[in-house]
Amino acid sequence: MHVARLIALHVRIPLRQTIRHASHTRDSTDSLLVRCELDDGKIGWGEGLPREYVSGETIDDVWAALSTLDIYESLGRPFSDLNQVIECLDCLTLCPSEISDLRFEIEEPRRSVVEEHIQRGCFLNSARCAIELAVLDAVCQREGRPLLEVTSLVPETVNLRQFSPTVQYSGVIASSSLMQQFHSAIKMRLYGFRQVKVKVGLQKGDEATRLHWIRRILGRKISMRVDANEAWSCDDFDYGSPHRLCSDVSCVEQPVPHADAGGLADVREGLTVPIMLDESLCSLSDGQRAIDEKLCDLFNIRLSKCGGFVSSLRLAAMAHSAGLGYQLGCQVGETGILSAAGRHFATSVAGLFALEGSYDRHLVAERLTHEDLTFGYGGVAPALKGPGLGVTVDQEALDRSSVRCQTIWER
Repeated sequence: MHVARLIALHVRIPLRQTIRHASHTRDSTDSLLVRCELDDGKIGWGEGLPREYVSGETIDDVWAALSTLDIYESLGRPFSDLNQVIECLDCLTLCPSEISDLRFEIEEPRRSVVEEHIQRGCFLNSARCAIELAVLDAVCQREGRPLLEVTSLVPETVNLRQFSPTVQYSGVIASSSLMQQFHSAIKMRLYGFRQVKVKVGLQKGDEATRLHWIRRILGRKISMRVDANEAWSCDDFDYGSPHRLCSDVSCVEQPVPHADAGGLADVREGLTVPIMLDESLCSLSDGQRAIDEKLCDLFNIRLSKCGGFVSSLRLAAMAHSAGLGYQLGCQVGETGILSAAGRHFATSVAGLFALEGSYDRHLVAERLTHEDLTFGYGGVAPALKGPGLGVTVDQEALDRSSVRCQTIWER
């Protein structure tokens, strides 16, 4: 078998509500979809969400890069089976070694940002994720295997493999007004969530008091964690504020900007609550640095920012080997395609600290799949059993959302 064609689509998905956190505000999302066509007619889909404040890439960067790709060495040759496809995908390296290797222009104000993310090995990770998922979806369909079986084919996951017939997602209380957060907390408790994440760092006033009341509403049976989205600094911990915010939570996610992450090694010594990295964890090199410098206790792995399904599996294995925890997160605006990929990851990997995603019906106006992957009561959702991703794309929804289209490979 071989890849006959790869087609990229830029889609714009409106959100049902404006989402705010300390790093960004959005009411829509620009996503990259990739359609993979095999020689036998099987079609697979992948999705990636470029985020400049996470992996340094914009949708325009991704679009320009795709038009310059030469992927014959990695995907242009025939494959014998899924194992060989995974091996070939390992050769799919979109992140250049230097900014001078880019075959499109980066405007001067952004060059330093792009250079930093190139050095970290995560620039264009969303494009890599979309291409990888599309190919894996198509090949798994051809072989009649669900995507979750990829986990058992990656050697590093030998101690992580575990099939779960159901998984349980956590809820999120976004940065919003005091009353809106209280209402969200009430809904989270009534809906039966066992874990809730609260966004902090953007609200005005005494956040410690606000969190105290959110905790009272949630009750003691619900695990609560906070996500600062880089809103604090390491110096803040000397003045006690983050200490008070973290006094009754299971972990604090990305408390400081990535540029200050090196200071977290000292901060951890004075904290009793675990620190999770998110924006500072976008590649295997980021993960190794976090382990070597003892920057955190947990990894927040997200498929798009980490470059795809396989690299995300390797990050989980890296964390496990180092004695760290790991969760599967999501990015705001993921459609049913990426939600399905996350479900396969979650139902095949043991030991997840928390699970985020599958907000489809609650958040996106166009989920792009006929199947509704929104979690049920308590955040519970079943494993997907169909071949590949186990979902079918809604062409009408795709047509409504498409902004532009280009063929990036054709045999």
